[in-house]
Order: sequence, then C-alpha cells, then structure tokens
Amino acid sequence: MLFPKATSLAVVGHSVCCAGLLLGIIGYPTRDAIGQSSGDSTVEGRKAGNVTVAADHAKKMERGRRLFQDHVRGVLVRECLPCHGGKKTEGDFSLAARDVLLESGAVDLDDPHESYMLALMRHEESPHMPHERPKLKRQDIERVQEWIALGAPFDRPLSRRAVPAPKKAIPNITDAERDYWAFRPLTRVEPPRLDRDGWSRTAIDKFISARLREVAIEPNRMADRRTLIRRAYFDLLGLPPSPESVDRFVADPDPLAYEKLIDRLLQSPHYGERWARHWIDVARFAESHGYEQDYDRPTAYHYRDFLIRALNADLPYNTFVRWQIAGDELAPDSPMAWAATGFLGACAFPTQLTEAEFESARYNELDDFVSTLGGAFLGLTLGCARCHDHKYDPVSQYDYYRLAASFNFAIRSEKKLDVDGTGKPVAVLVTSEGLKPLKHHADGRGFPHFYPQTYQLNRGDVKQKKGVAQPGFLRVLMRDGKQADFWKRDVPTGSKSHFLRASVADWITDTQYGAGALAARVAVNRVWHYHFGRGLVATPNDFGKQGGAPSHPGLLEYLADDFVRSGWQLKRLHRLIMTSAVYMQSSAFDEARAKIDRENRWRWRFEPRRLEAEVIRDTILSVSERLDETLYGPGSLDVRRPRRSVYLFIKRSKLVPMMMLFDWPEHLVSIGRRASTTTAPQALFLMNHPMVIDSAQSMAAHLPHDIDAFVDEAYRRVYQRRASAGEHEAAVRFVTGQQALYQRQGQAGPAASRQARTDWCQALLSSHEALFLE
Repeated sequence: MLFPKATSLAVVGHSVCCAGLLLGIIGYPTRDAIGQSSGDSTVEGRKAGNVTVAADHAKKMERGRRLFQDHVRGVLVRECLPCHGGKKTEGDFSLAARDVLLESGAVDLDDPHESYMLALMRHEESPHMPHERPKLKRQDIERVQEWIALGAPFDRPLSRRAVPAPKKAIPNITDAERDYWAFRPLTRVEPPRLDRDGWSRTAIDKFISARLREVAIEPNRMADRRTLIRRAYFDLLGLPPSPESVDRFVADPDPLAYEKLIDRLLQSPHYGERWARHWIDVARFAESHGYEQDYDRPTAYHYRDFLIRALNADLPYNTFVRWQIAGDELAPDSPMAWAATGFLGACAFPTQLTEAEFESARYNELDDFVSTLGGAFLGLTLGCARCHDHKYDPVSQYDYYRLAASFNFAIRSEKKLDVDGTGKPVAVLVTSEGLKPLKHHADGRGFPHFYPQTYQLNRGDVKQKKGVAQPGFLRVLMRDGKQADFWKRDVPTGSKSHFLRASVADWITDTQYGAGALAARVAVNRVWHYHFGRGLVATPNDFGKQGGAPSHPGLLEYLADDFVRSGWQLKRLHRLIMTSAVYMQSSAFDEARAKIDRENRWRWRFEPRRLEAEVIRDTILSVSERLDETLYGPGSLDVRRPRRSVYLFIKRSKLVPMMMLFDWPEHLVSIGRRASTTTAPQALFLMNHPMVIDSAQSMAAHLPHDIDAFVDEAYRRVYQRRASAGEHEAAVRFVTGQQALYQRQGQAGPAASRQARTDWCQALLSSHEALFLE
C-alpha cells in the first residue's frame, strides 16, 4: 500500500506530491519497519517492540486459523474450490494454498474490505462469484472478510494436489526477435546501380526505378509546372498558390526554378502551421479534458504553438521528440521546451472521480502516456501489453510496466512562461514534476494526482498488484547488452524532478544502443506518408508484425540513415523527397500498368487524393481573400472566423461539424493515417453552409466586373489554371442565365448579377478539381 491505511488521503491532501517525491527517492519502509519506527528509540526498546509485534501477529494468525477451520474452509471448498484449485483452475486463479492465493493479489491484507476476491463475492465486480450460482450469504462474506483481516491463514492446503504456482518468468528477448527488420540497427544502404536510367533525379528514384523494372512497369513522366507548384503549395503550406505565383513559376527559365520554389516554401511561416496539424493527429492533442464534463484547458494551445515554432525553426527531430517527453528536464531555461511537454498531458482525463477510481484513473493515464509514446515515436502498439504480454511483438508486461514507471511522477500542471519573447509570462499547460497539479474536482477528497510507485498489475487490474515496477525500457530495443542504467541520469542538486523521463528521451533517440533507429524509420515514413498519401510502411503507427511490411525496405533504410547522419533535419528530408522524380511525376492513369499494380504500391504514378478538412476550409478562405494569417494564440470553435483551421479550438465533446464531415480525427488516440471518405453530406455542406456562401460572395466581389475576365480569374484562383475555350463558354452561359433567372424573380440588375456570380464561384469551390490534389 502507498500509505498506512490509518492515514486518509483527505488528511494528506496536497502534501501527497511532496511525500511521493521523498518516498520515491528514499524508498518505502516495510510494514515491520513502520511498526519499529513507532517504538522506543533505543536498541532495547526496538527489540521489545519487535517482540510485542510478533506476539500480536501470532495471536491474530491463530484466531484466523480457527476461523478458517470453523467457517471459511467450508465456504471456500463448497463454493469456490471446484473451479479455482480443485478439479480445475479457471482464470489462472487458485485458492488451493495460502501462498498461491497471496501471489494472485486477490486479497488485500492491509485493507481487507477492498480485496478483489470480496468484490467478486459481493457482486461489485464481474464476473460475479460463485459464477452462475446464487450470491453467498452475507454472514459468509463477512467471515471471509474477517479471515482476510486476520492474515488469511490456512490450517492446511485446501487441495493436496495443489503445488504453489511458480512465479512467471520474465520472457527472454531472443536474437531472432531483435533481428526483425524494424528493430535492427541502422545500416547504410547504397542506391541500386541502373543502366540507361534517364528518369531518376535523386537516390530515392533509383530504389523506385529498380523495383518498377522488376515488375516491368514504366513510371510516368514529370508533371507540368502548373501541377507541380499546386502540389508543392498544398503539401508544404496547405494553401493554394496565387495566380501571380503560378504565372511566374511557369514562365521562369531557370532550370532550378522548382528547387528554389521548394526552398522558399520551406521558409514560409505557413509551413509550420501545415505540418503542425499533421503532428496534432499523432499527438492526440485537444484542448479539453473529455468525458462527461469536458472542461476546457484554456492554456493547452501553447503546445500547438510550440509545434508550429519548432517546425518553422527546423528544430532537429531528435530534439523535437526529446522535448515532448522531457523538455522541462532537458532544457529547463527554454519556454519552448516546457511548452513541448504538453504532448504527454494532451490526453483525455476524467474530471469527476470517486475515491475508488483514483488509482485506476492514474493507471489509465500512464497507459495513455505509454501507448501514445509507442505509436507516435516507435510505431508500436504498446498498450496491448497492459493486460498480457503482446501477442505478436516482443513486448512483455514486464517491459510495459517498466516504461510506465518512467512516467510515474509526471503530472499535468501550469507554469508561467515567456513563450513569445515579449517579456510577458503567460500560463502554459505543461507536464512536469514537483509543480502544483492542475486543479481537479477530487482535490478536496485527497486525489493524489500520482502515486509514488508503479506496480506490475495482473491483467491491468489495480486490485491485483504483483510487485513494484522499476523504471526501464523495451528490452527488444536495447542492444549490445546495455541495461536500463546505461541511460539513467543523475538528478541535479535541488531538482524537483526525477529525470526518469529524460532517460526515456535519451533511450528513444539513441541510434546506437537504444530505440533511435526505429524512431528514425518511423519519422521518415510519416513524412513520406503525408507527401504521397501512403507510407513506405502503410501503417505509420504500427511497425510491428501486425502492421504492413515496407514496400521498399532498402529505400526506407536509406532515408532513415540519411536522416540521422544529416542531423535529423526535417526540411532537408522534405526537399530530398519533393525534388525526386517519383514525387514530380504526373498522375496520369494507365489501365495496362494498373493491371500489374492496381494499388500503385510501386509508385509508377503520383496518386491523386482528396485534400484534408483543414486544407479545404483554408483554401476556400484564401481564394475569397478572407483568410486571417495571424500566427499563434488561442483558437476558436467558430468555423466562420477566418483564421486558419489549425487554430480551431479542439473540444472533445464539441468537435467542429464541418471538419468531421471531411474526416477530422476524434483526438482521443494517436492517429497515424486519416480516413478519406466521399459522402453526400460533404456536398450538402459545400452547397449550404454560411461559411462557404460568405466566401463565394467575397470571391465574386473581388473578381473583375467584365464577364470574360471574371471567368478567367475565377479559374486561375481556384484551379491555378486558365479555363479552356469550352469551359469559358459554359461559365459565361451559366452566369448570364442565372442573372436572367434572378431578374425574372424580381431582383434588380446589380443584385441579380452579384448572386449569379456568387453561384458560379460557389460551384467552382465545391468542384472535384478544387478538392483534390493531383
């Protein structure tokens, strides 16, 4: 138990955090030591106290044995033993002998009333026991409870056949398991050498071309410049290029015009906004607690702003990862590093808790930390190991709880920080240690926010503790005999933090001995995924055996190794990918090649895809000249406010309907790959929503009055191209026809003209070509 049961958590109150820090450093006294510490200070006094304690203990056990012999034995043998240690042992739970029972964690000798076995008997927990038979009599349950309070002694085993169950051995990690492709050390891979290769522009293309040759498919030729600039703008900025930008690029005679375009876009502040939104999916970030009350977290938006700033500054990815895990420990003087720790605290957490839910809520929170860390940085489904060893990947419960213990003291809090360099500190939601916990409704009832120790739990159940878990890491990602102590950090003098998270950050980015090789593979695969719509590994959050195998393993390894050797620079990775022939090729479809590779797994074409919800909304605002380009700051739930969609307030119980229509995530778990659907409500939204109508009106008002110029400019703004002769004629016919219709309905000429032009602009904004990237 965390505290002697005579000490209520309500009395401990807020001092529980300080007590936890102290106990976590010096360790816990045993029950015997607690008894000794309350006795005489002299050696003789302590000896006398020990004798008294031992005598009292013996008397309790003797009373318990008599109670067991007279009453409890009969109840257990009659009602429980047949299924739990007699003829069979269901649920891996046996009553056959005392040591087996205590090992199971089903009885709590410190708080008998809270014993899991009693909760089953009282039908407070499922499955009710006895199973599918009447509930035990009240007096029988009371006698079992009293027996547990007396130490749960047996006079003899209930079953002579019973042999105490051996403690479960910690599963070994074999060489074969470490040799799985995702867990291997990084290796330098040379691009294939190809004869008569007139298509490749970069090393990336040689890997792609080699595979295409094996399946006898020719790749597409390069897309035209208008397509390339549109593709580049949407991919890097999430916004369309202006007609003037398109004209300049198309007419630029410089053979390096495209490379220079990419460099300019990477320097735009809009790049950070675009790519921060991708990471928000991965980080399951939201600005409210979730659950029934779903109270807001008004200072959480600083994490989103950190992402934008970090990406714009090209913060090395390994630092980007490390700060999100332990920025407060690694760079305590950096407001950005503190804001980065909002990553851990972004999870949903209940704001209404009963005392019985305190501990389970904390273990759920630790589970979220571990699961999100695994999916986001390592591409592993670690949460599976909370209740049992992972069924497919070499991740045991032992490893899971050791990693969870590394976050043992981390709590959600707020800290005053000068995040924008103005000299005016503001409250920022952080995840740290030793700070005042974020206010919670259960504070007055002694909610501790964290517990000084993390236990191994049987089946993930807080009532079935199996021993204290020491902080550690995944052994399959620890090489050359290195143990957890290799990454252990010394705690600086005066620190309020344990620096366990800093150790996790060191291990997870260590490419030589730790998990860094896998972290690098996952990172480059995410970038590839967002540029092409599908990663080299099609399951970005699952690199385990149930995930997808890499389509081009050599290319994935090449990119990961190059990424690390080049300083983990994301912008360089973007440039490398976007200047490749495979990225620059057209999306032209060919049935003959599709018969060989219908899913385009080998990348013989650039596959068109629908724009995401944020890009659709931002584009509508941009082409109508309504977009507010203000960076950073609090967001809003009002979809009609013209700020970029990355600044929409993410409230878990009130997600923005427009965004949900276009497959916004629910912000509950890490999302590596969004769905992309086509539904009737999407079309109805574009036809009827006030934001779309307002934008169409604004767009029409900013276009030339001359009908021919009006049509040409509308096409250039929305499609980044000029209308064909047939399209131009159809557009003029539509606008003039609509204007005549409105006039017949009684509208004056100018009003009818404005409405007709608005209709045409709305039709363009709602069209397939406007909503898809080619």
